[in-house]
Amino acid sequence: MKLTFLGTGTSQGVPVIGCQCAVCQSDDPRDRRLRTSAMLEWRGIRLIIDAGPDLRYQLLRADVRRVDGILLTHEHKDHIGGLDDVRALNFVDYPTIRPIDLYATARTLQTVKKDFDYAFVADKYRGVPEIRLHTISQSEPFRIGPAFVIPIAGHHSDRFEVTGFRFGKLAYLTDFKTIEEEELRKLKGIEVLVVNALRFAQHDSHFNVEEAVSLIEKIAPKRAYLTHMSHEMGCYAETGPQLPQGVELAYDMLEIELND
Repeated sequence: MKLTFLGTGTSQGVPVIGCQCAVCQSDDPRDRRLRTSAMLEWRGIRLIIDAGPDLRYQLLRADVRRVDGILLTHEHKDHIGGLDDVRALNFVDYPTIRPIDLYATARTLQTVKKDFDYAFVADKYRGVPEIRLHTISQSEPFRIGPAFVIPIAGHHSDRFEVTGFRFGKLAYLTDFKTIEEEELRKLKGIEVLVVNALRFAQHDSHFNVEEAVSLIEKIAPKRAYLTHMSHEMGCYAETGPQLPQGVELAYDMLEIELND
């Protein structure tokens, strides 16, 4: 199993437009963060988690020509805004047109259908993205080919639900603010946890570093990686050494592997 971090930044990305802070002016490539997304290669398939506005560049940078499915954690624009760009993947094997399979909760798919309505009308114009929608339940595992995926329910805020995913011994959670104990039980025995940590200060709708580390301590994976970080997290070289042993800052194009 290999997970590639396609993006590790928050909704504004890093650097932030117009910002002159040390992080946004850093020359360290690990401080340049596209909107949060990841690619999982597992059991012969390739899955993308979230498709934000940087998706086109992320797929080009990672040299991706084939995707077997896209999983969405929730409906916010920094996680679905790049879906139009999947149309390039539809035509990689032209004249065969391969639809992209999209997996998300009913609420998230409702927003996708609204925002990209031209892709789902009966009378489509030529070249629109071809997307097959698959409604998932946060309470029921599902399969994508040979891959068995366990959804993890959480809340981004009181208003918004968010879905994480467990793939074997790896779990990926982003944009979480709260998670119930029964959902934590789904994470028992994982070896690698990816979890959001927006900044050190408290935030209304995202874990901060303290909350993310507390969750990591409860789950006790062998390794943990923080993602969905803002420029307020500080520079990679300075912040990384402050974290507990076994907890690391992820960065764009970081690859992690584990046996599963």
